[in-house]
Amino acid sequence: MTNTQSDRKKHIFHHFEAIAMRYPQYRQRFSYYGKDIVSCFNFFITDADSVLEIGCGFGETIGKLKGSQKVGVDFSPKMIEMAKNTFPDVEYYVMDAENLSLDKKFDVIIFNNVIGYFENIQDVFSAIKKNCHEHTRVIISYYNHYWEPILKLGEWFGFKIKSPQQNWLDAGDISNLLYLSGFETYRKNKRLLFPVYIPILSWLINKYVAKLPLFKSLCLNQFLFARPFLSSRDEEVTDKYSVSICIPARNESGNIEDAILRLPKFGKHQEIIFVEGNSTDDTWSKIQEIQTKYKDTHDIKIAQQEGKGKGDAVRKGYSIATQDILMILDADLTMPPEELPKFYNAISTGKGEFINGSRLVYPMDKEAMRFLNTLGNKFFSYLFSWLLEQPIKDTLCGTKVMFRKDYLKLIQNRSFFGDFDPFGDYDLLFGAYKLNLKIIDLPIRYKERTYGSTNISRFTNGWMLLRMCWFAARKIKFW
Repeated sequence: MTNTQSDRKKHIFHHFEAIAMRYPQYRQRFSYYGKDIVSCFNFFITDADSVLEIGCGFGETIGKLKGSQKVGVDFSPKMIEMAKNTFPDVEYYVMDAENLSLDKKFDVIIFNNVIGYFENIQDVFSAIKKNCHEHTRVIISYYNHYWEPILKLGEWFGFKIKSPQQNWLDAGDISNLLYLSGFETYRKNKRLLFPVYIPILSWLINKYVAKLPLFKSLCLNQFLFARPFLSSRDEEVTDKYSVSICIPARNESGNIEDAILRLPKFGKHQEIIFVEGNSTDDTWSKIQEIQTKYKDTHDIKIAQQEGKGKGDAVRKGYSIATQDILMILDADLTMPPEELPKFYNAISTGKGEFINGSRLVYPMDKEAMRFLNTLGNKFFSYLFSWLLEQPIKDTLCGTKVMFRKDYLKLIQNRSFFGDFDPFGDYDLLFGAYKLNLKIIDLPIRYKERTYGSTNISRFTNGWMLLRMCWFAARKIKFW
């Protein structure tokens, strides 16, 4: 700590140096609180990620996180000494957050209840830019400012160690500082309404009551998820990426050739994958005919699924896809193929990492969607927006787009939710959420069928979707 530092920063430095030796024992009193924070971080971190924690203290968080490589930095030498003794599998550095000298880039950067101590938060956020690659995730936890009087009361009664005065910020303040530093916040969350462990009571309140909208704003911990906002995202679309377009088809013989003829050229290369599934008409022979007819102008792969359902067909198509970006185009062509360049534009310029088509914005053709189907889609829209903590207008639009490298990670994490979705939409949406991808809706104009009839059963499939939502809620919300 140099003499050029402010008095406040010197005071904070000496405070943590003074309590370093007894801090691990003190934190044991709040193990329930700390365990919940670690669980939240670990939900969005994989074993393959490289993780950096800024202000790691004695390593109680970074030492318990997943990750292939874990690095902790703190400006207190005594805290780092304690960390090395307590969690020796982590790489530690004594370093000021505002003057980081690390030259490595990380997949995840963590701030756990430390931004309140920084002299200049914007400088810290700016400093970590050099440690971010295009897909780095920044996850910030911080006290809900509503709890300040309660925390001060805890200090007054001696239940909590007295802390130096902090910057008390709400989620809007933190998001603004991130934006000024070159990051965008894409998700916010609050957790832990009852931070003290009392058997049954704590479990009941924090697992269920705290997740209700009425009580969520009162939770102690707020989490913000951000990513670098790259200037290239505003540039015009280029042919940087190649695309694999998966077209699952069941009883869609009359639409197969139109899918080729109406598909615009975009991207570095297009790979078109038709997957036929249990058709009772001549869809499979039509697909074979089209592959031969257009073999000189289009890269067309064909396959037949072994299982049933659109989800199985998509997984079959994606298993033989080889290009950078994966797209789904329903063979009924109710989502016009002419709209696909918009999806390519959105993902290739970084506007989002999972692009979800939405049919519920623009007016539809008269017979495009039946009334009960519309009501069901709107219901699941509200349910999903609550589950995934961000607006999701339409969960069942057939067109969903993501990078193939992210899909390969999704496969590795599929066991978390289970292989239970016959449609594939929920599997992809839940998987994208677990991968901490930025999900955005892209409105499309939904058209009437010109051939065939829908393969969806409103009541049977609606009940199945509801059961899948409840299963996912237990995994995402009530854990």
